[in-house]
Amino acid sequence: MIHKFKIDDIRIVLDVNSGAVHVVDELVYDILDYYPAMDRGAIVEALKFKYSEDEFNKALEEINYLVENQMLFCGDTYINDSAFVHRQPVIKALCLHIAHDCNIRCEYCFASQGDFQGDRSLMSEAIGKKAIDLLIENSGNRRNLEVDFFGGEPLLNFDVVKSIVNYGREREKESNKKIRFTLTTNGTLLNDDIIDYINENMENIVLSVDGRRETNDKMRYTTNGQGTYDIIIPKLKETVTKRKDKSYYVRGTFTKHNVDFAKDALHLADLGFKNISLEPVVAEPGRPYELTKEDIPEIFKHYEDLAREIVEREGTGEDFNFFHFMIDLNQGPCVIKRLTGCGAGSEYLAITPGGDIYPCHQFVGNGNFRMGNVLRGLDNRELGMTFADAHVYNKEKCKECWAKFYCSGGCHANAFNFNSDINVPYDIGCDMEKKRIECSLYIKAKLDMKEE
Repeated sequence: MIHKFKIDDIRIVLDVNSGAVHVVDELVYDILDYYPAMDRGAIVEALKFKYSEDEFNKALEEINYLVENQMLFCGDTYINDSAFVHRQPVIKALCLHIAHDCNIRCEYCFASQGDFQGDRSLMSEAIGKKAIDLLIENSGNRRNLEVDFFGGEPLLNFDVVKSIVNYGREREKESNKKIRFTLTTNGTLLNDDIIDYINENMENIVLSVDGRRETNDKMRYTTNGQGTYDIIIPKLKETVTKRKDKSYYVRGTFTKHNVDFAKDALHLADLGFKNISLEPVVAEPGRPYELTKEDIPEIFKHYEDLAREIVEREGTGEDFNFFHFMIDLNQGPCVIKRLTGCGAGSEYLAITPGGDIYPCHQFVGNGNFRMGNVLRGLDNRELGMTFADAHVYNKEKCKECWAKFYCSGGCHANAFNFNSDINVPYDIGCDMEKKRIECSLYIKAKLDMKEE
């Protein structure tokens, strides 16, 4: 299987199964409209008014070389890979809902402004420690583990965050594990002491901001209706400056109100942020900010604009990373990651303030997906196996999709929320993911050309 596309003057061919990426000329690009379904004579006849037979022969020789060397029309080796066939999922990551409460009111919030359609509550130190125990006890031989402090707004419960980190460090020594802590925050409660603690103890931090002031403040405001942009930007800048080389992302959401989100990404880059993510909103049908099929052409245009700007800024000191364009072109990460994605429900779990266990943060509150409680353990392991089996080979739409080894089947929660089935991907999400992959390949091609 191959996928070919063109952005500007760059023609790219992706061999899906090998992961090989080829920048080709117009002739090879045209031949691949017919090859290998048609024989040589039929292809020559189809293209004889555009190319000479000598040109055709040279191009076909190149194509045949790539095929013979497993770089074009390569067979699928993943499906029989022993790591996939014999895999035994273990828990390697937790999303700790340290606070089902929030001090701002984001209009598009999937968590119902922080309470996840339940009571506003904070996780206790005891529940947090039990969650760490659960992770370690179910991690098998895996040494490197991850814990993300999430909300709501986790800084509303910061003392418990610190207690859980301390406990995790103790358990690391006893169990020969390494826990990588991260934290996601809206930034409003950051101060010098919190910033210093986070930068010392969190391997990564996600700082929420939607971009330009007018974009951010339209959707992200305080309980009294005040915009948050002017409150958070100085704090986010200070946090990032003090982090030096440690990982971080400023992360926003774009909606129908700002399908020109590339401008928001560039605004954040111009503020000095080097690592940027802007996620498309996933909304119930009928919401005024919902993204629909009609928005897709404009969204695609702005993904391409953003890709061109990344190329233009490379090496200038104004360069930046855009999360969705950062894909691995070397057949990494591991086979399992390519086929199963985030591992929700099988390798990744979300824990509520009361200790209830869910496949991921987006299923929290839906009792049908409750998997147990940290005080008693994982009761519903069968549900975990259902999620483990939700890989690209069990999703009909994914089987023949060229993007399957990059998106890994997409988001289970989006699939369920829109199609009531974790094995039926969310179409608009698929469309945008494919475009992001194309833009990523375009960026790689253009930057390689700049180096030559």
